[in-house]
Amino acid sequence: MEIFVRPMQRTLQVAAGVNLLEALRAHQLPVSYSCMAGRCGTCRCKLVNGHVLESGRDLQRPLAPDDGYVLACQTFLTESCTIELPEPDEAVVHAAKILKATVIAVEEQTHDIKRLRLKIAKPLDYSPGQYAQLQFTPDHIRPYSMAGLAGGDELEFHVRLVPDGRVTGYIAERLQVGDAVRVSGPLGSAYLRRRHTGPMLCVAGGTGLAPILSIVRGVVAAGMDNPIHLYFGVRSERDVYGRAWLADLQRQHPQLQVHVVLASGTLPGCRSGLVTQAIAQDWRDLDGFRAYLCGAPPMVEATAHLVRQMGVEADHIYADAFYASGT
Repeated sequence: MEIFVRPMQRTLQVAAGVNLLEALRAHQLPVSYSCMAGRCGTCRCKLVNGHVLESGRDLQRPLAPDDGYVLACQTFLTESCTIELPEPDEAVVHAAKILKATVIAVEEQTHDIKRLRLKIAKPLDYSPGQYAQLQFTPDHIRPYSMAGLAGGDELEFHVRLVPDGRVTGYIAERLQVGDAVRVSGPLGSAYLRRRHTGPMLCVAGGTGLAPILSIVRGVVAAGMDNPIHLYFGVRSERDVYGRAWLADLQRQHPQLQVHVVLASGTLPGCRSGLVTQAIAQDWRDLDGFRAYLCGAPPMVEATAHLVRQMGVEADHIYADAFYASGT
């Protein structure tokens, strides 16, 4: 049987029952992958037509469950079909690792946000915007996004303390400097697309600022000159943090514009309302933009819907929503 692969316009001859990721790799087509187990979402691609047998959908939590996307590592071919790969020139391959780490700091940022810094025994290769699974004990495991860049011996995460949260409560009340943490990753497909030269829209809600910081820091480190329009939405004045980091990035990247948006209350230098309202006020057309969205699912879903209406192509919206299960 045949697989037609877009946008390469390649037709592959494959046997029935073969794994899609294995077939793509065997024919040396550029495809991103990492964990090989359906967790990271990196090998996400689109089934344009035909039918496949997939076992990975319930492991992921896509914004649109029936959007036609599948995880190549968890997809098996049962008949001829057409597959669309995302941005073949942006394929990244970071081998999934399990690393030992040690807590070196738990720093308070706001009344309910802590900055967690870990020293890792070996470097973790990842792309800006990705996340990792942190295991504090066998019963306290949760994914968090890296806020920094790969290459050093330290990882930074931002943790919002959830009322009655099992994992966040452990971090707030019991985690100590010197404690061991197991790090698994990298995970996630909302990573920086370095070949893109046009404008970028970065939208963070709460601790969604962590991966957005990583993405902007990645732009600076790579010497990219893209205009970046960053919208940081929080609930109220007491939830604002990271403004010094953002100001420093603005000094390093003059084309970075930052909008801090408060859902309630006022604060000098900040706007009032929702991030979706601020974006709609500032823009009529976002054609040519790439959008990076990080935060709670309602914010991510509303923003994704808005920017699609304003001209951002669906394949150019990169989002990893923060789900509350296991908190």
